[in-house]
Amino acid sequence: MSADAQTSANQRSRKTLACTGEATAYQKAFGADLRRRVVEEREPYAIVQADTPHEIFHAMDIPIVTNQWWSAYISAKQLSTRYFDKLVEAGYPANSCKYCSLGLACTVANEPETAPWGGLPTPTVLVARLTCDCIQQVFGQWAHLLGSEFFPMEAPAWVDKDPRWFAHARDEWMRVYQPDRIAQMVREMGELIALLENRTGRRFDEARFHHLMEQINVQEGYIWEAAQAIGTARPCPVSIAEQMPNTMIPQWHRGSDWAVAHAKKFRDEVQAKIAAGEGASTNEKLRLMWIGAGVWHDPGFYQALEESLGAVFVWSMYMPFAGPAYIRDLQGRPMEALASRVASMNETLHLPPWMSGWMTSEAERCGIDAAVVLLPPDNRLSQSGNKITAQALEAAGVPVLMIDADMVDARVWDHDRMVGMVAQFLHARGLA
Repeated sequence: MSADAQTSANQRSRKTLACTGEATAYQKAFGADLRRRVVEEREPYAIVQADTPHEIFHAMDIPIVTNQWWSAYISAKQLSTRYFDKLVEAGYPANSCKYCSLGLACTVANEPETAPWGGLPTPTVLVARLTCDCIQQVFGQWAHLLGSEFFPMEAPAWVDKDPRWFAHARDEWMRVYQPDRIAQMVREMGELIALLENRTGRRFDEARFHHLMEQINVQEGYIWEAAQAIGTARPCPVSIAEQMPNTMIPQWHRGSDWAVAHAKKFRDEVQAKIAAGEGASTNEKLRLMWIGAGVWHDPGFYQALEESLGAVFVWSMYMPFAGPAYIRDLQGRPMEALASRVASMNETLHLPPWMSGWMTSEAERCGIDAAVVLLPPDNRLSQSGNKITAQALEAAGVPVLMIDADMVDARVWDHDRMVGMVAQFLHARGLA
């Protein structure tokens, strides 16, 4: 086998669930349909961050390209190195936040012959919350290059610093996320709806939106049940290499009939594997936690030590996040409930005490033996939150390895070196 073929084999993940292949096939078909609508038919569409109100676009049947999904898509095609080099050649700083700027880099490169879909056409609008210093610059520059407009959404300070926010988010969301922050988000969502109606000619259907919010609760409930089952099952039935696609692909389509049905199918398959006593590894000895976004250019990394050391990655943020972050008792106020979901999504995943409080609780729930933390060198938001969370985990008795690497920048990642680093860490801490 050639070196390139071996690298490709390492990067592929092993699939044990039927629904995993179904999810990836659905997403592939969706990508083709999205390309048809956006590139070929030139439907009005938006480029949005992951922590923005996608539900508004879904309710109006306006296609969206999520920045993080687009970045992962580019990275999975092994194009990140090329585009980041082009970004630097164009005069942008070499230490830019990679996850948020890869889409911009693709546009700056202006290479229709290499870009997925030949590059993105001009969108109706670009939407992002101002959660860190780079967002306004990245989206402002990107909107200018694409000949569009940037619609920024505020990220006001969250005064209530309850580290156990996740225990109350479902029904006490007005208190947990603060009435003033929710009201601000509702106002901005109203302005966004008005802009979209004016620019696209499509109308916001409140009844459809309400139904969508109810269906999202059903979908996230299935994912939450699967997460609870995996946390207590010995051995772990499904590693995060399969948890991620079966959670995140439905999340991009949340509330749709397909997403609800798929979430149920995933839960049922997980429960069936638990009932049969089947594990992701035939030799589970160590339960690992992955903190950070997925390494989209090397999903096989997560399964590399399952058989040799019995080390199984049983936890990543994507699946257990479904319960506290998405499920909401609507209380007759679906727009406010959505605002509570959006207003702190990024904060709870990346900033202490919310991030650290939740993840230490999850480590205890899932019986975690050690954690591996991704520390993107040029992402200040992830740097601070991840380091403090690592300290909290160590204080709770969970050994932590921090890896200086990036979720979409393949230039600073080597499969064998990273797998070896994890193995060496586990041996050094007396776990393997």
